[in-house]
Amino acid sequence: MNPLYETMKVSVFERMSLAAAKHGAVNLGQGFPDFGWPEEILDAAARALTEGSNQYAPSRGLPQLREAIADHYDRHFGQQLDPDHICVTSGATEALGAMILATVKPGDEVIIFTPAYDSYAPMIRRAGATPREVALRPPNWRIERETLEAAVTGRTSAVIFNNPHNPTGRLFGADELQIIADVATARDLTVISDEVWEHVLLHGESFTPLASLPGMAGRTMKAGSAGKIFSLTGWKVGWIVASPENAAVAARAHQFLTFATAPNLQAAVAFGLEQGDSWIEPMRQRFSRALGRMGEGLRQSGFEVLEPASTYFLCVDLKASGLEVDDETFARAAVERAGVATVPVSAFAEEDPSRHLVRLCFAKRDETIDAGVEAMARAKELFA
Repeated sequence: MNPLYETMKVSVFERMSLAAAKHGAVNLGQGFPDFGWPEEILDAAARALTEGSNQYAPSRGLPQLREAIADHYDRHFGQQLDPDHICVTSGATEALGAMILATVKPGDEVIIFTPAYDSYAPMIRRAGATPREVALRPPNWRIERETLEAAVTGRTSAVIFNNPHNPTGRLFGADELQIIADVATARDLTVISDEVWEHVLLHGESFTPLASLPGMAGRTMKAGSAGKIFSLTGWKVGWIVASPENAAVAARAHQFLTFATAPNLQAAVAFGLEQGDSWIEPMRQRFSRALGRMGEGLRQSGFEVLEPASTYFLCVDLKASGLEVDDETFARAAVERAGVATVPVSAFAEEDPSRHLVRLCFAKRDETIDAGVEAMARAKELFA
């Protein structure tokens, strides 16, 4: 068997979700909402299933959806795209895989900012390249120019940049975006920009696509996600946005990964993007309210919470909360003995991880949040 996979650990999300099921725990580990999707989009998917085609869709995506994606980014960010810039994928993780395979050559190095979504490093290695970690430090998680420049070598071909950032919930500032752009331009690097959380903004912030910076449209390849926009993570409908030339190469990698995505789901996402701008602000308000409820409950229980600007996630600082325990030990005890599944943030880095943070998903109903907070209080008592 391929030693890359033979020795690879099961994804931390799967591991913690299985542990939650085994122990009957509240699952605040895996990042999916249990409320908030627009019923109109479900109705559109059902109609497309019974009334439309159920055969292979075009590999690059239904024309209707590619047009809707281009129009969506034109309305929101003024990017002036057309369908040739778009390739629809079976989820954003597949989009990332296709972009990495299309961009990275054996022997290359690819910079990732850690803590990092755990698909990046394995896909870089599968492409024959080496991930090179640049560690971001809590509580501010800032990108520093000197650190990034020092990580670039003669073998560096690409940077994977996640904004807004999972697992920290950080929305990077204009100065940090410019650092990425400056280094990529100076060293002729491609930037694979994972922007799946672009609409999940919690405190009235605004998002800037990296490709909209001067000189970046031709060297940026973006991953987007309908699952994040519409709270329908199980649909696994994502997309690549890139220059027509780069999108065409990524589409060749995509065609031999999943080839095409379920046509009824594509049609429903197209409907949602065409009709759904009015759903974005209520979605943000729902998640902001859920964040407030969980954050306040955790603080009342004596936890130090790192406030996120985006995503479904917040991080708890165990050390600042007075707990002298590493994140893996806490997470294991919390799910087995206190009844709540969290994710240890050290799982998002290999070389120099922070070992005093756990990530919780707050995109849950009130009763789930309250049960999770009560269980976190029990977990805290285990190490008091």
